[in-house]
Amino acid sequence: MREGRGDDRRADYPHLARVQTRWMDNDVYGHVNNVTYYSYFDTAVNQYLIEQGVLDIHAGRVVGLVVDTGCSYFRSIAFPDRLEIGVRVAKLGNASVRYEVAVFREGDEAVCAAGHFVHVYVDRDSGRSVPIPDDVRQVLARLGTGV
Repeated sequence: MREGRGDDRRADYPHLARVQTRWMDNDVYGHVNNVTYYSYFDTAVNQYLIEQGVLDIHAGRVVGLVVDTGCSYFRSIAFPDRLEIGVRVAKLGNASVRYEVAVFREGDEAVCAAGHFVHVYVDRDSGRSVPIPDDVRQVLARLGTGV
């Protein structure tokens, strides 16, 4: 798979998470501030993992920590836009996963922003890298082809 680009389509992403923009997301220029997109990525990925039953944010022994993220912007969004965040897995390693993400306005095919998001799985107590648990790996594999 390739890094998300402005010509991607919804169909290129196996999972779409719905996110509502908030009033506070807008900056003084009247559009969603660039740093806010990263919270949308984080929300979409972790919401998916929680819904699939493989992320326990309170008691899970193994957690994914973000170690790399990036974003390219193509079209502005602003409150009160309703969004759909496309999520796919580009690479599934032993202890890490690279997601590709794209921001769409609800019902619109045009990509507003596209980027990536990398989790490294660690033991919650020690902070040391560990292999991705099998149940998590199975859920992640559904988000990619050839991973």
